[in-house]
Amino acid sequence: MAKRTSDHPYDVLIIGAGVIGSAAATTFARQGRRVLLLERSLKEPDRIVGELLQPGGVVALTKLGLSNCLEGIDACPVKGYEVLYRGEKVVFWYPLVDGKKPEGRSFHHGKFVSKLREAAKREGNTTILERNVTELIRDSPSGRVVGVRCSGGEKTENQYFAHLTIIADGHASNFRSNFNKRKPVAKSRFWALELIDAKLPDQHRAYGVIGSGPPVLIYQIGTHDTRILIDIPNELYAKLSGIDGVKHHVQEAVIPTLPESVRPAVEVALEKGRLRSMANSWLPSTLNNAPGMVLIGDAMNIRHPLVGGGMTVGLNDLVLLSSLLGVQAAPSLNNEKLVMAQIQRLHSQRRKVSITLNVLAQALYSLFVADDPQLQILQRGFVRYIQHGGARIDEPAGLLGGVIHSPVLLFYHFFSVAIYSLWIYICERCVESIWNLGPALLECIRVFLKACEVFLPFVVLEIWN
Repeated sequence: MAKRTSDHPYDVLIIGAGVIGSAAATTFARQGRRVLLLERSLKEPDRIVGELLQPGGVVALTKLGLSNCLEGIDACPVKGYEVLYRGEKVVFWYPLVDGKKPEGRSFHHGKFVSKLREAAKREGNTTILERNVTELIRDSPSGRVVGVRCSGGEKTENQYFAHLTIIADGHASNFRSNFNKRKPVAKSRFWALELIDAKLPDQHRAYGVIGSGPPVLIYQIGTHDTRILIDIPNELYAKLSGIDGVKHHVQEAVIPTLPESVRPAVEVALEKGRLRSMANSWLPSTLNNAPGMVLIGDAMNIRHPLVGGGMTVGLNDLVLLSSLLGVQAAPSLNNEKLVMAQIQRLHSQRRKVSITLNVLAQALYSLFVADDPQLQILQRGFVRYIQHGGARIDEPAGLLGGVIHSPVLLFYHFFSVAIYSLWIYICERCVESIWNLGPALLECIRVFLKACEVFLPFVVLEIWN
């Protein structure tokens, strides 16, 4: 049996001081819990994703009382998107919510994390230590997680104990595999450049370039800094000759598709800047059945970063978790049965937000990464659909922004796009010749099946899990 102290020195032990871990430390400390936050390196992180917080994430951050962490980091307002599809552009803004236009924020990831850590440090009952957690300590025979072993600091090994261990060590979690046998699936990587003084058509919009190859994202992360993320599927990367091949691909295939005002900054960054990459992974969540712990953030659930939904999902999960495990709902986190029941409620109550953003991210990426004839029909139908405006653009924008939480509405709009795509295709073929109707109907069956293939597997896996 794992040796335990006579009384647990901490109520909550958190592994990982990233966005979700740091926010969780402050949130539970403000409830009066004794919190220990462990992080392998407390240096300001330097990452190429986790830089765009959708409006739904800003709302969640505000509910946690941490919206001030967006101040003083040169964060930029994000009011909507501009989609560039084969030379056409569609602009959409986040829809009104309670009479107000919601806004997201984009920023340097490291500056945001540092602000969240500073907020946690200000809480008197929070301890933050730089430690490398190496092992979870479990009680026998129950298997309950009661603490951790770690290295770092003055001693070669340390043990810390708590009633509840929160695992928030991100997409490359060292402990997820203890509780979830699925491994993250990565079919592509985002290759990133930081542009200096790039001239965006509108600095308050994020930009998505689609239809001319794998998707490209562009958004401002500071007064003078802009991030460009270029998706390169694994199959394409295998054909490129390493980093030089990637640079050649960006020069020849990507830059010509970008807004003209941005191209000079990309060329300069490609020549002088640091080209970095990160895997674009997907992992559905799994119900937590291990007492004494809970996975949260990307340690639990990952989606393609195309729609920038990761922090929004994680922060909304934290809002739910902090409510379900609040002092009134769970006076003692040592009450194993009660805590387990509340964590299982988290998995059921989070679905409105998580399914919407997770499925949206995976479906949109699957739709725009490939270039087969059926997907081209759906891509064109998607652009034509949102060009109609009204609810056809406002509701999808609200789903993307995390301010509308409705898997049913997502299902409705996705298959409305599919049916509208078929109608456009039939009309175009019949204008050429009425004798094209038969072959067009057969192709429509293939297109609709492709739409189901793109969308339904992700829905099934999210609901099943």
